[in-house]
Amino acid sequence: MAFGLGVLRLPSRDFWLMTPRELFRAVEGVYGVAPGAPSRAALEEMMRQFPDSQGST
Repeated sequence: MAFGLGVLRLPSRDFWLMTPRELFRAVEGVYGVAPGAPSRAALEEMMRQFPDSQGST
């Protein structure tokens, strides 16, 4: 609601008539398309560079 009414400044009637898909596309229009998940190779490289701590905290 905060995004639709506050950021997009939609009248409440228009906001409530939007489908979730329309709202999602409006978010993308403002903030851009979210990056996809990393590839398996990229994930393995990050895991190699930043291994989980094996010690207790």
